[in-house]
This record gives sequence, structure tokens and C-alpha cells, in this order.
Amino acid sequence: MSAENDRPAAPVTSTSIVVLTLARRIETELNAALAPLDLTVSRLGLLGHVAAVPGISFSELARMSGITVQSVHAAVKALAGAGLVRDHTARAGSASTIELTPDGERLLQEAQAAVAGVDERMFGPGADPIQRQVGDAVRSAFAP
Repeated sequence: MSAENDRPAAPVTSTSIVVLTLARRIETELNAALAPLDLTVSRLGLLGHVAAVPGISFSELARMSGITVQSVHAAVKALAGAGLVRDHTARAGSASTIELTPDGERLLQEAQAAVAGVDERMFGPGADPIQRQVGDAVRSAFAP
């Protein structure tokens, strides 16, 4: 009997577990890259949605972000306090319209550069070949 036959069989790999593991690694890398900008992946997502839909409401932002309206209110309040977004509310009880400030636009551009750096490290030419394949497949699947 050879040594190969003495080894246990490789475990069956779940695609869901592999993708989740990679997603957590990416999120860790992104949060590390965004930390010097005082951003997290979640806050970056909110800024990105606000930039993509100027005048977005709290309800729309909550739907797009997959979080509760209450959480969006708290997050937008923090972003507004940091001078990154404005909430144009005509009066109490009326619909809000949220937009980026010039500081928010600048920070979003800096964050996009940080994200591009993570993409390059994780999926670029110097990355693990399998991760490069994953990156290529994802870009291809979501190309316009």
C-alpha cells in the first residue's frame, strides 16, 4: 500500500463555504485599507449608494443597503456629523433627501482608490492564481 492510499480523502468542499471564507478575507482587507480614512465597508457602501442616487431617501437607502431604516438614520447622522453627507429635510415628518458633501465626494474617491488597491492585491496579476480566476469570473458575470 502506498503513502497516497494511507491519506484520508480530501474533504468535499462547499462552494458556499469557500465563497464566504473569501468574502471575509476581502472584508478584512478592505476594512484595513479603509481604516486610515476612518471608514468601514458598511460606511463606504452607504456613501456609494448616496453618490449613486443623489437625493436618496432613508427608506431607499435602507433597502439598497439591506439594513433597517433605524440603522440608516443612525449611520446618516454619523456621516452628517462628519461632514460627509447632507440631509435636506424640508420640515419634521417630511421625506428626506440625502446627498454627499464635497468632503464626502473627496473621501469616496480616496476610498475607491483604496478598494482598487485591495482588488489589485487580492485579484491582480500578483495574486494567487485561483483568486485571479475568481476575480475574472466575478467581473465577467457582472460586466455590462
